[in-house]
Amino acid sequence: MKFNSTEPIFIQIASYLEDEIVQGYIEEDTQIPSTTELSKIYTINPATILKGINILVDKKIIYKKRGIGMFVSVGAKQIIMEERKEAFSSNVINKLMEEANKLGITKQEIIKQILDWKEDKYDIAK
Repeated sequence: MKFNSTEPIFIQIASYLEDEIVQGYIEEDTQIPSTTELSKIYTINPATILKGINILVDKKIIYKKRGIGMFVSVGAKQIIMEERKEAFSSNVINKLMEEANKLGITKQEIIKQILDWKEDKYDIAK
């Protein structure tokens, strides 16, 4: 994982763990690496890792078992997917439609562009 300089590292850690859950690399109801393990892997201060993990705890994506570790909540993938779909709609679709409106692009033209888009370029659900 490479960190970018545009957003705080703890946010990037939370996003990375969410990506791993959504893609199925970390399954629900399984233990995630400890704060110490993650800080060693990424050579980051454990407090930064913990701050990122606490975001996921607050969202109910990860839960802590005292003295045992941290685990992915059952339903975590669904929580992440719903949140990201909402963000996609407000951040991407709304901006797309605003820009299309400014340029005089109709909904039908946008739909045609989407349908003509090269699906083989990306692994997208049909």
